[in-house]
Amino acid sequence: MSETMSAEDQIAQISTLLHRKLGVRGKTLSKTLRKAKHRLPRRIHKQAMSLAKVETLAHHPKLRLTLDLTGLGSATREVTAYLNEIDLADRRKGWWLSMLGGLAFNVLVAAALLILFLWWRNLI
Repeated sequence: MSETMSAEDQIAQISTLLHRKLGVRGKTLSKTLRKAKHRLPRRIHKQAMSLAKVETLAHHPKLRLTLDLTGLGSATREVTAYLNEIDLADRRKGWWLSMLGGLAFNVLVAAALLILFLWWRNLI
């Protein structure tokens, strides 16, 4: 990521990565980050919010000149690096394993309660 990239391009890139990696969408980066807040670490969320704060300034030709492109570039690099580290296949596998683990626990508890009930009623 180079600092010569415009702030609008950096914001668009972050929005695209958030949609592709976390599945959240919004008209602006602020709305997208509001939906993705609990899926991002606090440090990454703060960096992304610094980009969202300058989103309106980036569209204005004269106010765009007042932006700190090096700071925005470092925030973009940090957020992009985190989002690129997300492995979608691993997240999917983790979700399925978590669901199956919960299901197995519920089956074991139901079986234990059935055996307890049968013992209590002197049926076994």
